[in-house]
Amino acid sequence: MTEAGNKKNVKKGILGAAALLAAAVILGIVYFSFAPRTVEGAKEISIEVVDDQAVSKSYTVHTDAEYLRQALEETQGLTVEGTESAYGLMVETVNGLTADYNANGAYWAFYVDGEYCSYGVDEQPVADGQSYRIVYTVGE
Repeated sequence: MTEAGNKKNVKKGILGAAALLAAAVILGIVYFSFAPRTVEGAKEISIEVVDDQAVSKSYTVHTDAEYLRQALEETQGLTVEGTESAYGLMVETVNGLTADYNANGAYWAFYVDGEYCSYGVDEQPVADGQSYRIVYTVGE
């Protein structure tokens, strides 16, 4: 290969690396702009658990937690268990009732202020006055 050809390949490589770096920076900015925001300090939230028989149990929680998992763990009379994964806790059992997706398509659905939760319990921010519902759900 000629010296001119080598210089062209080097320039293409540098331009490609610069474009890749620019794309990574833009994606990072977008992520941090739209990532869930946490709120520090004292909060009062409500948590409602609806079991497989549609029986509801409500909890009022006073917490400094920034994420839902910590608030759930602090809630007296509420137990939440599951499997740890790369995405955090996968909730499988609430108050002793296990939702087994493999057996009957059941899972625990989480709602924040009436809207389906977009994040797992490890990433869901907690804000003062919010209400959370944990609903035993089959095959939706």
